[in-house]
Amino acid sequence: MMMLKRGLKYTDLIIVAALIVLLGLSCKKVYAPKPRGYFRIDFPEKQYQSFGSDCKFGFEAPVYTIVKPNKEHYAEPCWYNIEFTGYNANVYLTFKELQRSLPEYIEDVRSIVYKHSIKADDIIETPITNRENKVYGMLYDIKGNVASSINFYLTDSTSGFVSGALYFNTIPNEDSLSPAISFIREDILHLIDTFDWKQE
Repeated sequence: MMMLKRGLKYTDLIIVAALIVLLGLSCKKVYAPKPRGYFRIDFPEKQYQSFGSDCKFGFEAPVYTIVKPNKEHYAEPCWYNIEFTGYNANVYLTFKELQRSLPEYIEDVRSIVYKHSIKADDIIETPITNRENKVYGMLYDIKGNVASSINFYLTDSTSGFVSGALYFNTIPNEDSLSPAISFIREDILHLIDTFDWKQE
C-alpha cells in the first residue's frame, strides 16, 4: 500500500513539473496585435485637360475624372461635380454671382468648414493669390475623420464666387482615405492654379 502511494505522488510530481516547463516555454513569446492594413491603391499618371463651359470660369481637370453639371433639384446654373470614379469621390463646385457683399459669401464657406471642427483634429487655412488671373481665395485642409477633408473658395472679388468641397461616398476614415486625399489634393491644387475668369 505504501509503495502505491509513493508511486502516485511521484507521478503527480512529474505531471506538475511537465506543466511548469510547458507554461514557462509558452510565456517566452510576446504576441502583439497586428495593425490594421488597408488595400494598396494604384494611382494613374497625372494628366489634365481644359474644362470649358458657358459659365464665367474655366480650369484644367484630370483626364481620369468626369466633369458634369450638378442635376440635384437645389442646384443652380454653373454648379458642377468632378467625379473621381475610381475612388468613389466627388469635388462639388458651386458658383454664385456676387449679389451680396463678398465677406458674406466667404463667411458662408467658412461656417460650413468649421462645422467639421467637432470631429476635426485640425483645420489648416492656406490663402490663394493669383493676381495675373484675378483669382483670390482660401484652401482649407480639414484633418481627422470628417465628411469633407478639403474645401476651398475662389473669387475675382468683384463679380464671381466659386466654392468647392471634396467628399468620399463612404464612412470617413482618415487612415484608409489618406492616400486618395493626398492624390486628389494635388488635382485640386492644379484646378486652382489653372482657374481663370472668362473675359466678357
